[in-house]
Amino acid sequence: MLGQRINELRKERGWSQVDLAKKLSITKQTVSNWENDNIQPSIEMLVRLSKIFAVSTDYMLGLDDSPRLNVDGLPTNVVAHLSLLIDDFRKQQSLQDI
Repeated sequence: MLGQRINELRKERGWSQVDLAKKLSITKQTVSNWENDNIQPSIEMLVRLSKIFAVSTDYMLGLDDSPRLNVDGLPTNVVAHLSLLIDDFRKQQSLQDI
């Protein structure tokens, strides 16, 4: 599950394995091994991955299927703007579902 989540989250952002590896200061081969479930990231690296992807570690591990945005450390006004954007996307999706 973890390898699949890393792959999905990476691709959703339009990043190559090389891009993700650079962000984490690791090799592309390490990312490839994670995604193919050949090896597992350390706990420290799992936390770094969850921060980069702005999801919980539970989501990364497949314990929770609801990705969550991590807004820790962001100013209140930025969080408010993000909330408005999310509401707008939900409204657009609702209109498309009709």
